[in-house]
Amino acid sequence: MVFPKPPSESDLFLHSNFASRYVTDSLPRWCMPENSMPKEAAYQNIHDELQLDAIPKLNLASFVTTSMEEECNKLIMESINKNYVDMDEYPATTDLHNRCVNMIARLFHAEVGENENAIGAGTVGSSEAIMLAGLAFKKKWQNKRKAEGKPYDKPNLVTGSNVQVCWEKFARYFEVELREVEVREGYYVMDPAKAVELVDENTICVAAILGSTYNGEFEDVKLLNDLLLEKNKQTGWDTPIHVDAASGGFIAPFLYPELEWDFRLPLVKSINVSGHKYGLVYAGIGWVIWRTKDDLPEDLVFHINYLGADQPTFTLNFSKGSSQIIAQYYQLIRFGQEGYRSIMENCRENAMVLKEHLEKSGRFHIVSKDEGVPVVAFSLKDRREFDEYKISEMLRRHGWIVPAYPMPPAAQHINVLRVVIRAEFSRTLAERLVFDIHNVLHELEKEHPRKVIKNIEEENKGLVDNIGVNNTHTALDAHREIIAQESNKRQKIMAA
Repeated sequence: MVFPKPPSESDLFLHSNFASRYVTDSLPRWCMPENSMPKEAAYQNIHDELQLDAIPKLNLASFVTTSMEEECNKLIMESINKNYVDMDEYPATTDLHNRCVNMIARLFHAEVGENENAIGAGTVGSSEAIMLAGLAFKKKWQNKRKAEGKPYDKPNLVTGSNVQVCWEKFARYFEVELREVEVREGYYVMDPAKAVELVDENTICVAAILGSTYNGEFEDVKLLNDLLLEKNKQTGWDTPIHVDAASGGFIAPFLYPELEWDFRLPLVKSINVSGHKYGLVYAGIGWVIWRTKDDLPEDLVFHINYLGADQPTFTLNFSKGSSQIIAQYYQLIRFGQEGYRSIMENCRENAMVLKEHLEKSGRFHIVSKDEGVPVVAFSLKDRREFDEYKISEMLRRHGWIVPAYPMPPAAQHINVLRVVIRAEFSRTLAERLVFDIHNVLHELEKEHPRKVIKNIEEENKGLVDNIGVNNTHTALDAHREIIAQESNKRQKIMAA
């Protein structure tokens, strides 16, 4: 009997990643392959293809956290195989979830006693949190209308036209009329007075945004609360408020502690916040908090027992990972209020640096506000030769993702560029971005020559002298450094 000869070291080498057929064959696209491939080849091919993605740290379109400490990354990897829904099997994880709810609720001044559990839930993001809050408002309104013997088939919801698309999804999916207050040029958030005018007896709630997606601006929740209190008093209605604090919920308590936007206002009944934005956790975690137990109708809460014990649950999905919940708890206790305050102050300061340099250029209108989410939204003063979309396209050549988009209806003739300043966006990167924006303007001026008031060459030279950017250190060099840093982080995580 002849036994097959074992592969030699040379054979193994020749069949490794770059010397194998897996480099010359296309990866499966439509059908699952019939045969297996070595794990090294699978990893290398996918890894290489993913290099075509942008560098997350340079994605200035996104509010989502892209960097966490190595210790937290280790916790994430250690818990990545835990299904959060198995509460009886993973009681410690469930307890960490409840601690997060309690901490966030108290941060928002919820009405809870010293050792009392707050009412809330972890979600996969603010979109799910908003769906849950909206369902609670709709159900509570329907129950009240039924008890009064009144029609309950035409609920409506009042928002500004600047709301995130998840509000439109909620209205469409759950058959609620969406009444939008149109924003206007120079006033890009919901006008509280106009919002209250749209309220009637079928309004399940008015939704205010703490941090508009378009320019980061906070809506005036205090004024909305006062006007709505007066209307409720006049009509006998009890129209409540939901605050969409997806972006601003982890900013206002630390940068603007005196600002009244949360449960300090009597009509605010629920708040959502994204843990994966300024909660400083990777994508996949949000929170919804209710003022009191009475604000979450009991008939929306399910009790399941087929996993080993009675478990109350109010979510739109079932299975989900535990990692992001654990990561949120890590961030809350790791940084504490002192750390979050320092991080948010740094974000605000870097946003101001970017804003000031853009203003000094004389080329842009700033449409974001100093008070709000650390976002810099700006538009060109002169769009005769090129527009914001062209600047966005050119910045991608330097590695930056800076979105250009129109403002909401009634102001959509205005295009803006928006830069989201996150915790991992350093002063050095802010200065490099300013330098690259000026270089892009210079390139576009050469493509579209016209008389300019200020010489671009002198402007860029002054900029370099002012912010200390080394002109010989190219954007490509900076990007390579970032890639190297991220690669080192991943290697340390894998080694751990």
